[in-house]
Amino acid sequence: MASPMFLDCYSYEDILEVHLFNLLGFNKLAIKIIMHYSTNTIHVIIPFDPPDMTMYFPNLNHVLSLQPIFIFIAAILISQAESQNINLFREYIGAEFMNVKFSDVPINSNVQFDFILSFAIDYTTSSSSPTPTNGKFNIFWDSTNLSPTQVISIKQKHPNVRVGVSLGGDSVDGNPAYFQPTTIDSWVSNAVSSLGQIIEQFELDGIDIDYEHFKADPETFAECIGQLISTLKRNGLVKFVSIAPFDDEEVQSHYLALWKTYGHLIDYVNFQFYAYDNSTTIPEFISYFEKQRENYKGGKILTSFISDGSKGLPPGKGFFSACKKLKERDQLSGIFVWCADESQSLGFRYEKQAQALLAT
Repeated sequence: MASPMFLDCYSYEDILEVHLFNLLGFNKLAIKIIMHYSTNTIHVIIPFDPPDMTMYFPNLNHVLSLQPIFIFIAAILISQAESQNINLFREYIGAEFMNVKFSDVPINSNVQFDFILSFAIDYTTSSSSPTPTNGKFNIFWDSTNLSPTQVISIKQKHPNVRVGVSLGGDSVDGNPAYFQPTTIDSWVSNAVSSLGQIIEQFELDGIDIDYEHFKADPETFAECIGQLISTLKRNGLVKFVSIAPFDDEEVQSHYLALWKTYGHLIDYVNFQFYAYDNSTTIPEFISYFEKQRENYKGGKILTSFISDGSKGLPPGKGFFSACKKLKERDQLSGIFVWCADESQSLGFRYEKQAQALLAT
């Protein structure tokens, strides 16, 4: 299978940059074309490690000589547009304080593996009565076992590992964790500052948005989260952004509003298919998947299961058969699991199976 590609463009001052990314290299730059209008020049840069290979064209009038390159890029884009298969495996970790460590989880070297720390929440850390902090995020995962040192260690040991943090979650101290901004501007300012510190302290690679309860309308949610991810990406603080909705009217209204305006900045949709009833059949699962592909059109929709198999389509009762069907259709953008804390007692057997499926 060839590598999926996508194109991105930036325009600033007198410069136009066109970036072509290789998705199986997980947003690795494949080719960059830079046009300098003021100096009437073109650069075509093909990155290697090291060095870059650069083709320099001294005059924009020579742009016709780039025609074969543009045709080649277009051919790649067209040929890869049909395939959504990506060997991406993701696991939430640390929410249940069960002493699980990164090193406990089996990692297949033939997949892109993302750990997602659960959670950072904009609430006070008071054990008596946590309250919202308007975008000032605090750590609510097991940071003793999942510390900055351990993040660095697992990424050094496994070059295919990235580590991100999930924001929000279902609850804090047994009560719903609400998205509750005071104003858009103040929430975004606080979030960029507090998350920036956490991201730098833990050397994180991305964020996941998992708010499930709301005291703000969908448009406010969309602007707060959209401006946050836009700023973090623009400042180079994150390499990926994902969202984690599920099939609930209020939840979907907020995430679809975000997708409508800022979907181009969202790399993955970690859809919680395990939120469906535990009587879900394989045909129903496929139907649910198709529905979310329509909702989040153009997005990379990941399938998912919950470790104990209590909800959705369990891994022991057809989940992997459904994933194989999606892979045959070139629609499997990856698999994620909730969660490593619970999988530890099961020997991570389904994590091994999921990664093996993605790696083949």
